[in-house]
Amino acid sequence: MTATEVLRRNSRQSSYWLGTAGAVVYAIGIVLQAWQPQTVAVTMTLRLLALIAFTAFAVRKRSLTVWIIWGMLAGVEFGLDAPAVALQARVFSDIFLRLIKVIVAPLILGTLITGIASHGEMRSVGRLGLKSLIYFEVLTTIALLIGLVAINVSRAGNGIEASAQQAHVAARTDVRVQTGAQPDSALSWQQFLLHVFPENLAKSIAENQILQVAVFALIFGLALGRLKEEQRAPLLRVAESLTQTMFAFTNIVMYYAPIGVGAALAYTVAHSGLGVMTSLAKLLVTLYVALIAFALIAMLPAALVARVPVRGFLSAIAEPATIAFATSTSEAALPRAMEAMEAFGVPRRIVGFVIPTGYSFNLAGSALYLAIASIFVAQAGGMHLGWKQQLFMLFVLMLTSKGVAGVPRAVLVVLLATSSIFQLPQEPIFLILGIDALMDMGRTTVNVVGNCLASAVVAQWEGEFRKEAPADEALAALTE
Repeated sequence: MTATEVLRRNSRQSSYWLGTAGAVVYAIGIVLQAWQPQTVAVTMTLRLLALIAFTAFAVRKRSLTVWIIWGMLAGVEFGLDAPAVALQARVFSDIFLRLIKVIVAPLILGTLITGIASHGEMRSVGRLGLKSLIYFEVLTTIALLIGLVAINVSRAGNGIEASAQQAHVAARTDVRVQTGAQPDSALSWQQFLLHVFPENLAKSIAENQILQVAVFALIFGLALGRLKEEQRAPLLRVAESLTQTMFAFTNIVMYYAPIGVGAALAYTVAHSGLGVMTSLAKLLVTLYVALIAFALIAMLPAALVARVPVRGFLSAIAEPATIAFATSTSEAALPRAMEAMEAFGVPRRIVGFVIPTGYSFNLAGSALYLAIASIFVAQAGGMHLGWKQQLFMLFVLMLTSKGVAGVPRAVLVVLLATSSIFQLPQEPIFLILGIDALMDMGRTTVNVVGNCLASAVVAQWEGEFRKEAPADEALAALTE
């Protein structure tokens, strides 16, 4: 290693220490402010010094995730030190909200059509495809149920009801004005069922009727998958291009995220105080406890029932799981995951089918997160959702979450789509974005590990686990 490389490595290490120290000291300052309000001068000085240190780290790091965290810290400080001005900053979070909302319908349309139509060949795969889909949907449903139970037990969103409730009332009023609905008029089940199906796609998109868009995309994708390859390919390329363009659009909008998140937190802290930080901490703990519960309640029994060697499996997926946790991107771990499972004893044809298919249909980590986040948003808005509404929300999440596991923060779009369908307040979603980087690491890891386990389980069901020697390149890749 050259002297220049050593200096660069030392510089990076010192930069990380600076950022970590800044974030930790800032958190300490917040805790002291909450416990000892009379020490405001001391705690403010401590927080400002910590924020300066973290700003220096953010400037050197130049990472969007780091800048979102910076926006979160700066927004909290702004709301504490200048609440009167911070209350006027809500317009900047509203701008971010509008930019994200315009993405939702096209992205849901493109991802669902691509995810369904691109697997039109499943009919020829037959038994393998059916077993994979059954496994995917059973595990995803269990993840959603665990998420609902966890957030209903922790009730992490209750601490920020006041400000979100006002926003929710305004949002419902705005919806009634746009749709002409009468206040407190309940739809009959026939009217609700009819409302699910679109009569005009352009109208559904214009009115942000996301469930109607999803139903159209589902039927369109199924129809497209029935066509011959030469007839399906042109439209499928258009759908894929639309999806990739909307992901690129999202990436551009996300550059504004630090300002949007900071403004949302500044407004909330100025309006509700520091209770919001306690709620976000409870939300983070709730997610990781639920992910661990899912691993023990669903994934481990699935491995044991299918007689997958658990220790060998954990050893095989250690590296792709680490990559997924560090990058928060399932696609970054995909090549290593496929090599690892082939070396573990899953035939290449099963690996090549199950794992890529799982990236559209087996999103257990993302599904669990979405269940928790959706109910958190409802709790923040002071809404009480009955078990029937929550079960229906499970169905909607299973439909709208397909195809977004490989992209960081893409679940924000799904969460906004869900909030639109159920008329949930949208401001708390941007509070979640402040800790989304920490939550994304856990849910992405579960997505990757779940897809790897699915390939091993299906291989066992097919009676082909460890029946053929893995390719030399797969073994070589894991021994590098």
